[in-house]
Amino acid sequence: MTEAAHPPEGLVRAVRAAGISDERLLQAVRATPRAAFVPTGNQTHAYRDVPIAIGHGQVTTQPSLSAMMIEGLDLGGDEHVLEIGTGLGFQTALLARLAADVVTIEMWPDLADQARRNLARQGIENIELRIGDGSGGVPDRAPYDAVIVSAAFPEVPAPLAEQLRFGGRLVQPIGPGGREQVVAFLRTATGLERRRILTPAHFVRLQGRYGFSS
Repeated sequence: MTEAAHPPEGLVRAVRAAGISDERLLQAVRATPRAAFVPTGNQTHAYRDVPIAIGHGQVTTQPSLSAMMIEGLDLGGDEHVLEIGTGLGFQTALLARLAADVVTIEMWPDLADQARRNLARQGIENIELRIGDGSGGVPDRAPYDAVIVSAAFPEVPAPLAEQLRFGGRLVQPIGPGGREQVVAFLRTATGLERRRILTPAHFVRLQGRYGFSS
């Protein structure tokens, strides 16, 4: 089958080239049409491994980078996941294919509305989408088995660490915004333990009460 007939294969190749070998994750990328999760007029860029602007100074995460972050969560299929920063829902869709359910929170109502429509069109139902300050997490649905943060801050906000169960994994870009290290953490009895650096990256800043003030 040609790439024109099945465009997601281009992203699958980019994800493999980034070092991802998890077949469940590769299949999730293959099964999730990124063109359904980008702003109108950007479909020609959807299957390139690049970020895409979505308004409010936000961009989608580069697909290979999303895959590296998701791989850092070590999902087995039965996890209750929290995602900070829904965007237009592409990463949410990948998570939903790999975990039992996903609670995702987005601070911009118009982006959240678009993401909700995008996910519904794909028949993805095991998500709960909230609008609000993601830096404080979603405490009424805690504890979580895994947390993924799609924005940068110099440290993990305390509420996100507190909402992660013991033994749970958290992935976040650590830095000032614009130049980060994406770090995988493990929640232990004494707090968060930094396990490994996944990759250097560039992210927008985490805004909110427990992030940067807007």
